[in-house]
Amino acid sequence: MAKQPTNARSRETTYGINRTPNRGMLRAVGFHDDDFSKPMVGIASLWSDITPCNAHLDRLARKAYEGVRAAGGVPQGYGAPTASDGIMMGHSGMRYSLVSREVIADSLEVVSGGMHHDGLIAIGGCDKNMPGCVMAMARMDLPSVFVYGGSILPGTGSEGEDLDIVSMFEAVGKNQAGTMDAETVTAIERESCPGAGACGGMYTANTMSSAIEAMGLSLPYDASHPAVSAHKERESYLAGLALVQCIERGITARSLITRKSLENAYTVVLALGGSTNAILHLMAIANEAEVEWTLADFDRIGDKTPWVADLRPGGKYVMNDLHKVGGTPAVMKMLLDAKLLHGDCMTVTGRTLGENLEKVRPINKRVQVVVRPMDKPLHPTGHLVVLKGNLCPDGAVAKVSGLKRRAITGPARVFDSETACFAAIQARGIKDGDVVVIRNEGPAGAPGMPEMLAVTAALVGQGLGESIGLLTDGRFSGGTHGLVVGHVAPEAFRGGPIGLLVEGDSVTIDADRKLLQVNISDAELAKRKAAWRQPEPKVKRGVLAKYARTVSSAAKGAVTTGD
Repeated sequence: MAKQPTNARSRETTYGINRTPNRGMLRAVGFHDDDFSKPMVGIASLWSDITPCNAHLDRLARKAYEGVRAAGGVPQGYGAPTASDGIMMGHSGMRYSLVSREVIADSLEVVSGGMHHDGLIAIGGCDKNMPGCVMAMARMDLPSVFVYGGSILPGTGSEGEDLDIVSMFEAVGKNQAGTMDAETVTAIERESCPGAGACGGMYTANTMSSAIEAMGLSLPYDASHPAVSAHKERESYLAGLALVQCIERGITARSLITRKSLENAYTVVLALGGSTNAILHLMAIANEAEVEWTLADFDRIGDKTPWVADLRPGGKYVMNDLHKVGGTPAVMKMLLDAKLLHGDCMTVTGRTLGENLEKVRPINKRVQVVVRPMDKPLHPTGHLVVLKGNLCPDGAVAKVSGLKRRAITGPARVFDSETACFAAIQARGIKDGDVVVIRNEGPAGAPGMPEMLAVTAALVGQGLGESIGLLTDGRFSGGTHGLVVGHVAPEAFRGGPIGLLVEGDSVTIDADRKLLQVNISDAELAKRKAAWRQPEPKVKRGVLAKYARTVSSAAKGAVTTGD
C-alpha cells in the first residue's frame, strides 16, 4: 500500500487548479511554492493577558512555530478564548468556567477542522484550556501534541513561607473569623502571584497537565517544568518536531487516548493528590475519543492507587518542589515499577511510556520529602472517592486528601445558591457538625457548574475545615480541601434528590463506606419528589442558555456532544 502523504488532510484545501484562490490567500500570509506539499500544522495558542496562567504563551507558541518549520511542516497560528477561574471565582462570572471548556474545544475544531490541518499543537495554561484542547484533539483525531504553559513559582510570605492563590482565599476566611487583619491580607495578596504561570499547587491546571502527560499527549516533564524557564521554551520547540513526526508515523490523538492510557492518567492524578475536576474532564475526553468509561472505572483505580505526593492543597508543597526532585516522570517511574501503570502505551515521542521512562532516575533514590515511598504513602488508596446513595443515585465525588475525619452525620444547612451560602459564612452562621448543602449550581441549573473555592476556603479560614461536611451539585476548585462532595447527580435543577432536602434533615457523608445519603424514609423522599416542580431557567439567551439546554449530567462529564 502506498504511504499516505503527510499533507493528506490539507491537500483538500490546497491541491489542484480548483484550489487556486485558496493558495492565493495562503501566499498572502507567507506560504511559498514548496509549502503546499508540506504538512500544514495548526498551532492554537490560548495566550491572553487576562490571567497569569496564559500571559507567556505567545513566547512558547513562537518556539513551537520554529520546531514545526525545522521538522518540515508549515505552522499556522491562531488564538482561542480563555477565561480565568481564579479571577471569576466567587461571583456570577464563574458560571462561564466549565462552559469555556466546550467553547475551546469547539473553537479548535472550527479552525483546524475547517482548514484541514494535518496536525495540531495546542498551548494552554489554565484549568479549562487543557481538557478543552484535548477534547478537540480527540474529536478530530488529528496527530496532536499538547504543551502546558507550566506552573507559577510560589510567592514568599512574611515568615518565608510559600504563598499561592489558595493562601489569598484562606486569608479572606481568616479575616472574616477575626484572626487576620486587613493589612496582612493585603500583604498576602501582593506576594501570592509573583509572575506568569498556572496556580502552583496540585490544583486543576497541574492535575490535568499531569494527566495529559501520563496519557501520552505531551512530552515528558511537560507538567512539571516551571512556566518561567528555559525548559519550557526548549520543550515547545521539541513539541513542534514531535508533532511532525507524529504526522509522518500516523500517530493520532485517538491512537493515544485508550482505556489503558486513561487508566495511566487517573493513576497519576491519584498519586499526586489531584483535583476532583480530573474526573469530570477525563470523562469528557473519553467521550470525545469514544472510549467506554464510567464512574466505576475511577472507583476501581482509586481502590488500588496510593496517594504519595505531599502537594497542596492536601499537603505542603507545590509543583516547583516536585520539579526540583525529578518532576512528573520520576513519579511515573515509581508507579511503573510498582506495576500501577501500563508501560506499553504509545506517546507523542513515538516511543512507549515505558521507553520514555527507562533512563529516569527513580525518585526513591533521591534525598527528598515531597514524594513518599510507595510503602509509606500519605494514604494507601485514592483521595478522590466516588459516592453513591439516595442523595446521588448517579454518583458524586468526594475529596478527602489530608483529612483526619472522613465521615460526618449532621443537620443539613440548605442554600439554593453559592451566594446565599457565602453570606451565611460571612455572618458566622455555620457551626461545627453542620452539613452544608449548596444546590442549583449544577451544569444546567447554575448554569455552568461553578466551583466553590471562595466558600470552602472561607470555611477553612474560619477553622471549620475538619468539623463540617459540604455537598453540592456544583464543583470544587482544585485548591479546595476539607470533607467536600461535588458533582452530585442528578442535579437539583433536573429533579435530583439534593433538590428535595429541607433545612435540618440528617445527612451522612462517609468516604470509607462510599456513601452519601439523607436519613429519611423512601416514602418521605417519594412524597417530596411528587411535589417538586422544575424551576424556570436562570438564563434564557446566550451561551449559558445554549449550554444549559445541551449539557449532560456531571456523571457523564458535563459534555455538550455525544451521549
